[in-house]
Order: sequence, then C-alpha cells, then structure tokens
Amino acid sequence: MTELSAVHYEVIRSRLLATTEEMRIALQSVSGSPTVTDASDFFTGLFLPDGSFASMGFQVTYQAPVVGHLIRHINKSPQKYPVRAGDMFLGNDPVVGALHQNDVQMAGPIFVGGKVIAWAGVEAHETDVGGMDFASWSPKARDVRQEGFRVPCIKLVEEGHLREDFLDVILTASRLPSQLGLDIRAFMATINVAQDRITALCKRYGAETVSAVMRRMIDGSETRTRARIRELPDGVYHASDFLEHDGHDNLLFKIDLKLTKKDDFLSFDFSGSSKQARGFINCTRSGLEGGVAGALLPMLAYDIPWNDGVLRASEVIAPDGLICTATFPAPVGAATVESIWVVSNVATAALNKMLSCSDAYRARAQAVSDGTMATFNLGGINQFGEPFGLHLMDPLAGGYAAFASRDGMDAGGPINAPMPSIADVERNEQVVPLFYLHRRLSPDSGGAGQYRGGRSAEVALTLGGIAEAEALIMTHGAEVPNTVGAFGGWPGGTVVQSMAWGAVENGRPTEGRLEDFGPKPGLMRMTNRDVFAVTWQGGGGWGDPLDRDPDAVRADLSCGAISADACETIYGVRIANGMVDEAATLQLRSDLRKRRIASVRHSAQKIDGDVIARIGPNLKVVRNDDGVYVVSAAGVRLASGSTCWRQGAVAQTIAVAAQAHRITLHRDLSMTAFYCPGSGALLAVDVHETAAPPRDDIVLDLSRLQDA
Repeated sequence: MTELSAVHYEVIRSRLLATTEEMRIALQSVSGSPTVTDASDFFTGLFLPDGSFASMGFQVTYQAPVVGHLIRHINKSPQKYPVRAGDMFLGNDPVVGALHQNDVQMAGPIFVGGKVIAWAGVEAHETDVGGMDFASWSPKARDVRQEGFRVPCIKLVEEGHLREDFLDVILTASRLPSQLGLDIRAFMATINVAQDRITALCKRYGAETVSAVMRRMIDGSETRTRARIRELPDGVYHASDFLEHDGHDNLLFKIDLKLTKKDDFLSFDFSGSSKQARGFINCTRSGLEGGVAGALLPMLAYDIPWNDGVLRASEVIAPDGLICTATFPAPVGAATVESIWVVSNVATAALNKMLSCSDAYRARAQAVSDGTMATFNLGGINQFGEPFGLHLMDPLAGGYAAFASRDGMDAGGPINAPMPSIADVERNEQVVPLFYLHRRLSPDSGGAGQYRGGRSAEVALTLGGIAEAEALIMTHGAEVPNTVGAFGGWPGGTVVQSMAWGAVENGRPTEGRLEDFGPKPGLMRMTNRDVFAVTWQGGGGWGDPLDRDPDAVRADLSCGAISADACETIYGVRIANGMVDEAATLQLRSDLRKRRIASVRHSAQKIDGDVIARIGPNLKVVRNDDGVYVVSAAGVRLASGSTCWRQGAVAQTIAVAAQAHRITLHRDLSMTAFYCPGSGALLAVDVHETAAPPRDDIVLDLSRLQDA
C-alpha cells in the first residue's frame, strides 16, 4: 500500500462506498415493506474477514457493528459453519448479536482466489417474526422465547442455492410470511450485488490491493478520530436518562453513563445503570454497543468515514445483567425503541457536553433529539382477505435538538438515522387499511431555550376499509422527558397518546369516549369507529429561554410553534398588536429573573481571572493568583478548585412543569433548575430521580487546563 498512489486509493475507496450504496438500492428495489422502502430502517455494509465493518450506508447507525457479530459467530465455529463461495448466513438472535429478533440479518462471504477477502452484510427490521403478540413486541413477555423465532445462525443459501426447507421453517413462524419472505430474497439480492461488484474490483486491481484499501480505510478513520478526541478537554462527563414501565409494572429504569476522556481515547461506562427488567425493554450487550455507535458516529465523526476505525478509539464498559446488558433469557423484544434508544440519548448528551467545553467544537454542540420512538403497529386481515401488518415509522418525525447557535429542525428526527424518512400518508393508506385524520406539527412540543428545540409531529388515525384490526401501542417517554435540553434549555414535551373510542360513525365524527394512555397500553382491538392520536417528543432546547430574541419568539407565536401562554410564562415576551412590546418585555424578563433567585439572602461573590476554559455558553473557568474557579457570565463564583459548579448555583426543584412545557413526569422523577445567584440566568435543567439529587455532569481535568 505504500506504493499505491493516492489516486488509486481514492478510486478503489470510492468504488467500495459506491458498492454499499448499490446494496441499498438493491434492497429497497426488491423489498415490498414500507419499513425498508420508505423509512430506511435497515443497514448495508462491507466487512473485513474478521467482522470489522469497512463501509456502511447512511441508514440506522445502531446497526453499524451488528452484522459483524454474526460474522464473528461464524468464524468461531468453522466446523459448524463451513464457509464456501456462494454461501449466505441468516441470523436474528440478540444473544449472538442482533439488536432484537425483528432485526433479521444476512451475511455473505466474498471469495477471490479461493480465499475470503471480505463479507457483505445486510439487516432490516421485519414487522412480524412470531411470538406472543402481533409485531413480535410483546409487553407481557417474560422470556425471550416468547418474542418470536430466534436463529443464532443458519446457512440459508448454500453455494448459491437457497435452502427452501429452512426458509419454510422461518416463514411459518411469522404472521406475515409473504412480507418476510420477500425481504429475505431482497437480502440475497443485496449480497449478490456486493459479491459481483467486489469480485469485479478485485479482478481489475487485485484482491490484495482491495483488501489493503479496506484496512487502510479503517486505520485512517481511527487516526482521524483519535486526533479529534485529542483536541477535546480531558475529564469526566456524566449523563443519565430513564425508561418508565417494562410492560408489567410502571417502574422507573435508569441508563447511566460516565464518559471519561483521556488523551485520544474515550471510555463509556454504563455500570451505574439499572438491573435488567422483567419485561421486554432490555437490550443485550450488542444493543449497548450499537446505541453508543449510534451517537458516536454522527456526533464525533461527522466528517470522518464511518467504519470500525471510529469505534476503535473507545471502549464500552458494563457488567452483565443490566438493563443494557441483559442476559438470557431476559426479554428484549422492544430493545431498539427502549433501552438502545436511551443508551444513544445518554451517549449523545455526554458527547455534546464534551464538545461544549471546546472552543474549536462548541458551535457544533447540541441538545438531545427525538428521545423516543413511540410505537404503533397495526395488523389483521385487509379488505381483500389478506393478512397485513404495518410498523408505523412516522415517530421518526420527532423534533430535532437545538444547537449552540440555531434552532432545531421541526420533525427532524433522531440522530441515529442520519437520513430520516417516513412514508407519505398516501403510501401508508395504500399499503394497509388505515386513514389519517391529520399529520401535522405540534405546538409547544419543542424544548424551550435561547434556541428552541424542533417541534415534533403528531398524527390521528382510524381504520379504512375494514371493521377491525389489532393495534399494538407502546412507548417510553410518556412520563420521562428524554429529549433533555442543554445549558438552561428545557426538555422537549413528553409523548401524549390516546384513543377516542367510538368517535367515528359512518365516516363522520361523533361523541366518543377519550382514553389517555400511559406508556405501555399494549395490544388492543381497534375498530373503524375509533381514533388513535399521538404526539411525539420535541427536540431539547439550548440556553436560557429568557435570552431568546423577542422577535424570534414573536415569529414562533405567529407560526404556531408556541402558544400565547408559553410566549409570556416561559419566554417572558409581551406581544401587543402583533408586535413585541419592548419595554414590557424588558420588565417582564427582569421580574422573572428576580423571581428565580428570590430566596438568595446574600450578595454573590464575583471573581476575576484569566479564562482558561469555557463550559457551554454561560460558564467560564478562570485562574488567578488564588486558584481556579468556575464563574457565571455575570462573573459570579460558582465553584472553587473544581468544575462542580452546581454547588454555588441556586437550585429550584420542579415537581410539575408549567403546562406550556407539555412535560409529564413519572412519580419517581423530578426536575431541578439551577440559576446564577447574581443574575438569575438559567444554567441547567436536570431530570433526575426524586430520591437522588442531580450529579455534577462536567468534571474537567484542571491539571491539564493549568498546563495549557
């Protein structure tokens, strides 16, 4: 490779990336599932012989390391799984490495000259793989064996020939065998495309050269990732988030992360997380690793090629038996939308706290986006007498987080889907017998802040063309504000879901009975007289809402992004005759800030010194002859000798948020706001267990700062 020119390297590298894209096209061209064709809930990639991924598409980042687990499982047992040209292996076992059973994966070796030089991998979410309930997400499951078929690994294609007998066994377990069968054939087409393209590339440039390029791609990403980490301040960054209800009881479960950065390496320690749950919200270790990758790739490697090299600059630590490292036979059916999603939330929050302490990268920092995937699955027999099923992907239109310098995107979706997409309303209505009453943006759903979190979308649905069907409804985040804000920004609104029973009669609205759901109502019968409605979580806000430009608040009000109540009570802006009343706004904001620190009975001490670091937009680390301090933007001392600044702030516990925030809290949760004792500026809004005070979340290594 030292003799290979830069031009040849880039040509081969580009061809490998193009192959990954052609794999995507093949998969979506053959599949008939809207989950794949419209919502892009899948993964395609190329792997080294040892299972390290060398390239991937811009689909679900959780999946990046997952097919590699299947490849390594094959490599560990060559007698059980002899690998020959034309073979393709299928699996979906979370114990082996899948995220949950619905994520069916396939890997195929690429042979050149009688030797495996690479693997092609593909994975997609399948709507139903058997189990207790339709869609294979069973809130009442207590055992992974109740959640659908589990295939550790099977050679489904042997030397180019499909094992129809094995395929029949798999399809028989599903309520939607035609859809699953078509997707498996789409997997085969995807692997075939990769094998054809890589074989042709090797014929032109040589297998050794192509293999070396793949290894160099990974090494190059590792080098660049380590260089970026080295630029960031050493320290410990803490984040935690919560799930409520495991399908059996409305208990609270914590995902806790201590991110340690030293030199060019990151350590993600989840040891403080809750023990595994009885219900289906757990994930296995592969899900934990996927959740970290889902945040690490877009947050830190946004301009670095995504491959295994990015992940080699970090480690993931956690003992077995946690909610994010569940052991067999714990149920994990909802892993992707429950524990894995929350793992990604905390990894995102911690990484952005680190970015916010860097002058070079602070402008890229953001809050948490779309902190939950509220699930609605619909299945039954359609008007043609055929079985149907839909995993509604519309919740990907949750709000995107606010940045350090601009608002979040309305309906921007989560960071774990770099190119989020949802099916058109008409597409879903064409595929399954449902009818939308509305799909629209929801006011007050975005987290308040100097920069506002993006609004979420909301939908209302009923059945069309059939009398009844089965609906599976579940979420987390109905009582947990998962899309937390940053540095004074508020979380986005929590999930609201309900059913209006008997609200439609002969296609017209009528008086019905409204039932507000909690997080896990589960499987239920829905008729064409009923209307299901749900609003998803908005993006987290950034900075103190009282610092938002009053004209931006007026614009938010006029376009329906916020309510009149939020305009005054949260943002402190007075509108008169459609315009900002500047004098009244100044007075209102002054009054609100004074009210925040009304309990302060002594004057705040101010400190001067040389600024040696910054923590977010409003906190400075200063040094003078007496020591090192954290001070607010107003110069008020908050901490001495460490960056644990909360000890000097004014804390106010919030058991119930203002209505305009649209936040519902679990009985075991509270929020605490921290204010500058001198100015009343809002510095942080922490979501935490009521029985445990908020922890200091940014502990910088002062010895490194003092040496700088």
